Amino acid sequence: MFTVEQINVAHSNVKSGADFPSYIQEIKSLGVTHYETYVTDGHTDYHGGSDYTATVPPTYEPLEIANAPKTEKFKAELLAHQQGKTDYLTFIKMCADYGIEKWEICMDKMTCTYYDKAGNKILVEEIPQ
Repeated sequence: MFTVEQINVAHSNVKSGADFPSYIQEIKSLGVTHYETYVTDGHTDYHGGSDYTATVPPTYEPLEIANAPKTEKFKAELLAHQQGKTDYLTFIKMCADYGIEKWEICMDKMTCTYYDKAGNKILVEEIPQ
């Protein structure tokens, strides 16, 4: 099964949203089936077969997540990030400001789903392959 160290090595190659699809392919090859990243502190739960979970601990000081999502602004800034115009921490701060609490990646469906604090789906995107 995969380790937190393997995940961290793969993640270290992500410099912007433009690097995300190759990162997904790499961790999928390690056996990750899905994962959730929490904007509040950056911790991520990576899941594999047989109920295996590896948790990457918080990576930055806690952020406050806005109560009400700003969906259209979020979508515009997400697109800029995916085009490589912002780095990861800029993206994270934008998510917090625009009410995104977490995102979940599903390897089987190759989707990324963003959620607000109430657990509502804000956006579901297909991950390029």
